[in-house]
Amino acid sequence: MSHARTAVVTGASGGIGAATARALAAEGFTVVCTARRAERVAALADEIGGIAVACDITSDADVASLAASAGPRVEVLVNNAGGAVGLEPLAEADLDDWTTMYATNVLGTGRVTKALLPAIRAAEGTIVFVTSTAAEAAYEGGAGYNAAKAGERMLAGALRLELCGEPVRVCEIAPGLVHTAEFSLVRFGGDQAKADAVYAGVAEPLVAGDIADAIAWMTTRPAHVNIDRLVIRPRAQAANHKLHKAR
Repeated sequence: MSHARTAVVTGASGGIGAATARALAAEGFTVVCTARRAERVAALADEIGGIAVACDITSDADVASLAASAGPRVEVLVNNAGGAVGLEPLAEADLDDWTTMYATNVLGTGRVTKALLPAIRAAEGTIVFVTSTAAEAAYEGGAGYNAAKAGERMLAGALRLELCGEPVRVCEIAPGLVHTAEFSLVRFGGDQAKADAVYAGVAEPLVAGDIADAIAWMTTRPAHVNIDRLVIRPRAQAANHKLHKAR
């Protein structure tokens, strides 16, 4: 009897995480959907025949429970939980926001990866780090998020080197401008007008499904193929600072 393939997706309560959980379920994985918002991940797990686990990735106890729920073999781990808080220049930075971003994007991602690594090794699996084009280059107002996502990128790079010779793949996807319901809303503290302004005039930003589709492709390549890093932007965005908006 063949083992049912298991995938774990963090930050699965909405946006890229929820779309990725759906995409992996469509590929035949049993998806462990995890995020802080228990009701949302429960509804998603019901929809796709997955498993819901409420988990705050900044909590050692929560992550230990996640690892226990995921079981002894995990074929795919998608480190998606994280996010941005604030867009102030460094001179006006709220360092508590920076601490939040580092605690989730770097320390939280590291905590989940460490906890699930034995199960990934057992399954000869794949780990995907969802970073950002914020790790590609700095931009005004991005210092804290640039630093956090560049830090997360280094986790992926170091881990790939450390696991060289083992049958485990370590991949990174760096999305550019993705229009989701909550990313910019969280970044601007619930200010819908500021969030909407990010996407105003951009005819076709990426959507969560575009990123999920790419993650599903990365994780279903032949076992010897490792997609080290995939940078994915909408056609309208040539760089972090170069975005075409209709006038």
